[in-house]
Amino acid sequence: MFSKTKKTDRIDPEQREQYEYARHRIKQKKSLMRHFILFLVGSVLLIIINPVLGYGNDFFIKDWFIWAILIWTFIFLVHLFNVFVMNKFMDKEWEDRQLEKLKAKQATRIAELQKKVDTELQLPTTQPDTLKKNELNNPLPPDVQ
Repeated sequence: MFSKTKKTDRIDPEQREQYEYARHRIKQKKSLMRHFILFLVGSVLLIIINPVLGYGNDFFIKDWFIWAILIWTFIFLVHLFNVFVMNKFMDKEWEDRQLEKLKAKQATRIAELQKKVDTELQLPTTQPDTLKKNELNNPLPPDVQ
């Protein structure tokens, strides 16, 4: 009861990832619902502003609010498509697979370039046995002697 060590449940990485994914999906759906409510309120306001108040008849075509609502409907449908359809195809697993593919391509390309550099630019190798004892003890470069 009065012990100093508290028992805390640790979340393993897989559960943490599932939790983060669930939070992300909830945020997406919440944003979609906000967009839908804003769409409904905005559409009602556009319908009230144009025919009832007659605002915009002088500058635009007579039923301009219909075009505005249709464009907004298209934008809402794109948002809906992104949340419910595209998320199934391009989720975290898809990103991980793409990342692994790109890393593999990069590793093979680096290996090819390293092989090319090794074959074209071979470093001269000098054996320490071939150096004379005198050359090892001389601090001056060979052309100064």
